[in-house]
Amino acid sequence: MPPSRVAVVTGANKGIGLAIVRQLALQYPKSTFNNGPFLIYLTARKKERGESALATLHQDEQLKAAKALARDGGLSEIQYHALDISQTHSIRVFADFLKDHHPQGIDFVINNAGIAMSGFDTTVVKETLQCNYYGTLEATQDFLPLLRPGGRLVNVSSMAGHLTKYAPALRARFLAAATVGEITALMEGFKAAVAAGTEKEQGWPSAAYAVSKAGVTGMTGVVAREERARGRGVLVNSCCPGYVKTDMTRGGGHKTVDEGAQTPVMLALEDLGGRTGEFWQHEKVMEW
Repeated sequence: MPPSRVAVVTGANKGIGLAIVRQLALQYPKSTFNNGPFLIYLTARKKERGESALATLHQDEQLKAAKALARDGGLSEIQYHALDISQTHSIRVFADFLKDHHPQGIDFVINNAGIAMSGFDTTVVKETLQCNYYGTLEATQDFLPLLRPGGRLVNVSSMAGHLTKYAPALRARFLAAATVGEITALMEGFKAAVAAGTEKEQGWPSAAYAVSKAGVTGMTGVVAREERARGRGVLVNSCCPGYVKTDMTRGGGHKTVDEGAQTPVMLALEDLGGRTGEFWQHEKVMEW
């Protein structure tokens, strides 16, 4: 039987991404979206890591106890698929796969994939922006048209990108942006400022990860406004999972990965009252 609902989770082989997959399977049965079998694509760059994550979920005691997976009598099936959001070709290949295998469309996309590199120089900035901003942007642009009316797209961002860290002129540009191109121009401006060694003078924080996530939040808001104008009822939001104990935070977080997964999963499965283009944390809208 073909699935009634289909979800995609990027960067899902560990940490928050893996917990998002787990929580989708656990929470879907009580969701108003539940109208039958649920297929979740767990995506990751490396096949061995993705398949290892899949095997972990198949043996997960919480999933077994809830009988969440189809193999245990539940509704959800989880499949691995390769995806590296820093590579345009990888995104296009997966988008084509989704079109071919789900011609009626998919229902949920949670773009969680991202990197946090140590240090700060032009290389760190370039690689961080390529994955976190440009990769998330391309994934958003390629997967959004595949969503059925009423679907959800969630981009995992961060409070690290909060605009209080920026000079007033830059903050105003982020908030006033009406096109994705304007947000991209800000990212390119940051890259150029770092190359020239003038980012502090121009009012940028010397933090590649933070700026990349400001870009994600800003871009998501613009995309949401564009999508709302299409009248399909697709809700597009960004969120911060909180300070979660993961490899990315080098074990320094105070939330568990399952606690960190709650807001992204809520934005996919729960009634949001039509809220779109917002930045969320702790399951509520936050000022950005």
